[in-house]
Amino acid sequence: MTKDTAIKLFNNKQIRTIWNDEQEKWYFPIVDIVGVLTESPNPRKYWSVLKTRLKKEGSQMATNCSQLKMLSSDGKYYKTDVADTEHLFRLIQSIPSPKAEPFKLWLAQVGRERIDEIEDPEIGIDRLMETYLRKGYSTSRINQRLKSIEVRKELTDEWENRGMKKGQEFAILTDEITQAIIFHYQKSF
Repeated sequence: MTKDTAIKLFNNKQIRTIWNDEQEKWYFPIVDIVGVLTESPNPRKYWSVLKTRLKKEGSQMATNCSQLKMLSSDGKYYKTDVADTEHLFRLIQSIPSPKAEPFKLWLAQVGRERIDEIEDPEIGIDRLMETYLRKGYSTSRINQRLKSIEVRKELTDEWENRGMKKGQEFAILTDEITQAIIFHYQKSF
C-alpha cells in the first residue's frame, strides 16, 4: 500500500481516502461516509449499531470490512474500518438517506479520475503538478522531484529485471538512494 492519501470533498464535507496500489482500489473510512449520509452527531456509534444489525441479518458487509490506519483529526493514526467502492455502494443501500444518489455519483467521479489516470498517466502527473504548485513549489523544484521519481523507478525496474525480489533489501536500497537524492537536492537549493 502506498501512502497516497487524499481528502475528497462531498457536499463540502471531508472524506478521507487511501489508495492501495496492489489492489488498485480506493478505500474510504466508513465513519466518514456514515457522517456525510446521516449527518449523525456520532457517526461512530451509528456505524457500530448498523454493523451489529447487518451481522444479525447475515450481511457480509460488516464482516468484510478491512481496517487501515488513517489520519485522525487529532493528528494521530488510528485503525479505522474502511470500505472500497463496492462495499460503499452496499453500505449506502443500508442507510436510509436522501443523499445516497448524489453520493453514488460522487464515488463514480472519484473512480473515474483514477481510471483516467491509469489509462493516461499524464493526467496523474498534471494533477501532481497542480498540487505542488498550490503548495507553493517552484516549477524547477517540481521538475526535479519528477525526475528523481523517474530515475528511482528506472533503477528499481532494473533491480527487478536482475532478479531482486521486493522486500526489505529492496526497501533499504531504495531508501538509501532517496536519502542521497534528498541530500544532493538540498545542497543545490
